Amino acid sequence: MSLDEAILEQRRAKLAAMRQRGEDPYPRRFAFSHALPAILEAFGGQDGAALEAARPAVKVCGRLMALRTHGKTGFGHLQQEGARLQIYVRQDALDPAGFELWRGLDLGDIAGVEGYLFRTRTGELTVHVSRLELLAKDLLPLPEKWHGLQDLEARYRQRYLDLVMNPEVREVFLRRARLIACLRELFQRRGYIEVETPMMQPLAGGAAARPFRTHHAALDLPLYLRIAPELYLKRLVVGGLDRVFEINRNFRNEGISTQHNPEFTMLEFYEAYSDYRVLMDWSEDLLAECARRVAGGAEVSFRGAAVDFARCRRLSLREAIREFWPAAEGAPPAAAEIADPARERALAERYNAFARRTEGFTPLDPGDAAGEGALLTGIFEAVAERQLVQPTIIYDFPLAVSPLAKSKADEPAWVERFEIFAGGMEIANGYSELNDPEEQRRRFELQLARRGASEEGAHALDEDYIRALRYGMPPTAGEGIGIDRLAMLLTGSNSIRDVILFPLLRPEAE
Repeated sequence: MSLDEAILEQRRAKLAAMRQRGEDPYPRRFAFSHALPAILEAFGGQDGAALEAARPAVKVCGRLMALRTHGKTGFGHLQQEGARLQIYVRQDALDPAGFELWRGLDLGDIAGVEGYLFRTRTGELTVHVSRLELLAKDLLPLPEKWHGLQDLEARYRQRYLDLVMNPEVREVFLRRARLIACLRELFQRRGYIEVETPMMQPLAGGAAARPFRTHHAALDLPLYLRIAPELYLKRLVVGGLDRVFEINRNFRNEGISTQHNPEFTMLEFYEAYSDYRVLMDWSEDLLAECARRVAGGAEVSFRGAAVDFARCRRLSLREAIREFWPAAEGAPPAAAEIADPARERALAERYNAFARRTEGFTPLDPGDAAGEGALLTGIFEAVAERQLVQPTIIYDFPLAVSPLAKSKADEPAWVERFEIFAGGMEIANGYSELNDPEEQRRRFELQLARRGASEEGAHALDEDYIRALRYGMPPTAGEGIGIDRLAMLLTGSNSIRDVILFPLLRPEAE
């Protein structure tokens, strides 16, 4: 029998003994007078003399995280909502059943106590207990504080223990909740309304990604889990909802990394009668305000760097390639060379020669798209993206990688699109929306012809969306912001798994 199994049996025996005495080890409620943080806020500044004179009566509860018994007395610490409060137990202050219960308590048990507040000789705020109740028995031992729950995968898999044992983890998710509340408030203040769109869709549209498939039994209908809400949200703009946003769960059947989880949260929003430059301006203000409210200031620490959301650069994609061109590969290509579609393949080959001899860089496959800008996007992602630590807006992208965006008036092969980077990650993507239904159909058909009409990342041809556009969609700008990655930045978390309560993991080994 393992140690954990032995402890489980011992604690089961304690439960059985309680039941034999007619006690309920899992009562239905406990009407506490104060949550522990409220106790510390209300009485934390009072000295021992003031507390002794008033003897404030309290009724509190929480998980027992420390336990020290000394014959007829004992101390413990209750933990609730991220706060801890000491309790003091004396045999002569409890009835016999209460003191017997105290002697049978274990670390991790959830208990409720009544009593009055005082300060010990060491000055610690403490509850002098007059009544004790077990609220839930912990049958399994908590991990040791310093040597227990350290393995990252175990922490993700048993998030409930991670939250109990590591107070900083609780703070991460409180900040995430504040971030979402902040975004909601700021969008509603701007006149947006929050909506909900389908998570199960007959077509996987709105992004180039591999979807998850499911099936509706009653309708005998194949469905996809949503990869993006975009096409549904723009249908609402057609219907006259000029400013809409959705905080949505998306699902993409792709790889897992420190920046990717198959199930993730996005904020996606659309603003009629605007273009991508309006959203660039708004996004700078939005991100800076969220940083101030959630992290306490516009400047946050992320992976050893100070990231200042009050200062956001803007570079075109072509400018970024020149600025971040690897010094080891010589002088960056001239602006005219990057702008010339006929020289795109040669530029990619120059990059590939560097990538083949340099660790950490992956060569590009020129394929059939040379001259259309897709290779430039690949070069940008390889040489610039990881270096965009400070908030930076990269704008103007090739049409070949942006089938839902409006073309630039002076350069039809490029579109009015931008991406926002910080901490070396893309955190937002937005553009002026294509609202010409016939051009949208042409682009969908081009995408399907190029990639094949499969589910492997192709944009589906959504006939109803084309029909909606034919009724007329006003000039509109839209954007998606990755909540998980933004939460990483605002909490200083190294991995996306650190800001998702229950990230996807392989099945636990037997």
